[in-house]
Amino acid sequence: MRSFTPVLAITVLLAGPAVAQNPQASLPTRPSGYPRSYDKLIADARAEGKVRIYANADRAEMVPVVAEFKRLFPGVAVYYADIGSTEMYRRYTRETRGRQYSADIVWSSAMDLQIKLINDGYAQQYASPEKPALPETAVWKNMGYGVTAEPIGIVYDRRAIPDAQAPRTHHALERLLRQRRADFAGKVATFDAARSNTGYLYLSQDFLATRDTRSLVEAIGATRPVLATSTQPMLAGVASGKLAIAYNVIGSYALEQARRNPRLGVVFPTDYTLVTSRIAFISRDARHPAAARLFLDFLLSRAGQVQLARHSLWPVRTDVPARRLPARQTRVVRVGPQLLVNLDHLTRQRFLREWTASLAKGREQHP
Repeated sequence: MRSFTPVLAITVLLAGPAVAQNPQASLPTRPSGYPRSYDKLIADARAEGKVRIYANADRAEMVPVVAEFKRLFPGVAVYYADIGSTEMYRRYTRETRGRQYSADIVWSSAMDLQIKLINDGYAQQYASPEKPALPETAVWKNMGYGVTAEPIGIVYDRRAIPDAQAPRTHHALERLLRQRRADFAGKVATFDAARSNTGYLYLSQDFLATRDTRSLVEAIGATRPVLATSTQPMLAGVASGKLAIAYNVIGSYALEQARRNPRLGVVFPTDYTLVTSRIAFISRDARHPAAARLFLDFLLSRAGQVQLARHSLWPVRTDVPARRLPARQTRVVRVGPQLLVNLDHLTRQRFLREWTASLAKGREQHP
């Protein structure tokens, strides 16, 4: 289990010595357009003095975001635990059921698990002042807030696959894998749907999009793929040349690394590209509820969304300048109860059996 990392210790250096030495030097002001009653929320948050967050957005990407929050709202310490989606779910539910000190905000890319937690009564209602600026698909019950809009793509090694041959659709990816199966043996990666709830979400959405996903999984299986539990190891594998292709990676992270490493090519399939969101909610038993509301509002505000856009996390707000895919190309995964379907125990077990069988069938066809 990972321990807490106090992001505050880093952001103080970024924010400058004046804030570190004298937190009262710059009193926070109510954001423009917010009701006057928000002044009390800010005062209450400063009195609480901290907010505790469980999330799986990369900590390095979040440091500048937290630094901006600290600049706007000095006096509220941010403790950020970077935890995998499955571990986060287990840890948070275990702590909450045991009445232990846990997170004030839970923020995860495992959309279905977040909706389950909300549906099971772990979240509290909060009508954020930023709600009118958000897409309808990004809010559920004034509890679950989709903070980002991140496309899911394909990453490839440009030394192994020339740009002209890069697969632009799911069918093209399947065809390439079948044609160059021997070349790609052990060099294809994707999420392990059994060990990663984020990977399970992406794959289940693929199956909802098209029945052809089964054939693609068989083609992946024929390469004897590397199964990962997060995007970063897959990106590192392609960047090093150990992998040729990574399928269903978080595209915002991939583009950020591709800017620094010309070896990485990134494709968002033109037949459809999944667009998912990292859902945040305030814990029902939050010990710092005012600070949690303040930080959530910041994430959803223009200021917070601009910071996210600068650091690998595509914003959910459409009024924030950012790269976006054509609407006809995207398949947006809504924040809502339909995500609960695949978490039914029997449905999940059946799905994973079929996924495992499809991978095995691909291997059996090409021993």
